[in-house]
Amino acid sequence: MIVVDRLGNVITKGENQNNLLKKLYGTFLGRCVLKVLVCRFVSNIGGWYMNSSLSKSRIEGFIKANEIDMSQYEQREYASYNDFFTRKIIDGKRPFLVDDNVLISPADSKLTCYKIGLDSHFTIKDTVYSLADLLDDEKLANEYLNGYCMIFRLTVDDYHRYSFIDDGKIIKSKYIPGIFHTVNPIANDYYPIYKQNSRNYTIIDSKNFGMMIQMEVGAMMVGKIVNHNKKYCLKGEEKGYFEFGGSTVIILLKENQVVIDNDIIENTNKNKETVVKLGETIGRKYLKEVK
Repeated sequence: MIVVDRLGNVITKGENQNNLLKKLYGTFLGRCVLKVLVCRFVSNIGGWYMNSSLSKSRIEGFIKANEIDMSQYEQREYASYNDFFTRKIIDGKRPFLVDDNVLISPADSKLTCYKIGLDSHFTIKDTVYSLADLLDDEKLANEYLNGYCMIFRLTVDDYHRYSFIDDGKIIKSKYIPGIFHTVNPIANDYYPIYKQNSRNYTIIDSKNFGMMIQMEVGAMMVGKIVNHNKKYCLKGEEKGYFEFGGSTVIILLKENQVVIDNDIIENTNKNKETVVKLGETIGRKYLKEVK
């Protein structure tokens, strides 16, 4: 999928890790490597390394390779690679409109937006999901029929903290563990694996956009979703962050709740992702015409 900014310029920055994952999932040798990497023991070692001071040596090279503008972030010494990866942005660098009618992006990311139909399927981190599979709840999925599914894909160069998009009350949260199962990778190169990433979703009774769902999808290996424990949320307030690994945020809104900006819809229809920043306006509240 092509990545463009809101002026239509093609963006290639931050796609190196995404290309690596495609090679891992798409080749026999890569799938053999993945089978080892996703073992709990290996994953735990990887997590320990990323949280240790031994990983600090990777930070400088990563910044240069991904052209990260560090003037956007707090200036301090990082204790580990994960400490750097979850770095906080300087206050005021991600402003948003407080207007109740404005829908904002929950994260720095690459956005696609789809109408939800009866047979809709969505590709998220190289896995195709129906909405019922994604939520692990068919009844809940049916409530969002004809609404919108917004997929915010984060790459390694993005800010890996995400926020709530509206004021509201937290109704329920659910965690779904990931699955990785190789089906005879030697004999079958076309359908060699069954995988679903770990997911955590929150049902929110929002002030301006009705009952909505905000979901985080974790990385397959050492990535981890860290959400703050909240009963109520505020627009622009930090919801949580991802530890090391490419990650995704998903917003589900019901029918007649929002009007998404035209450029985002048009880009999605042309198989393009749109670069957005945390707090950026991406749509507006659906207002019924008064006759």
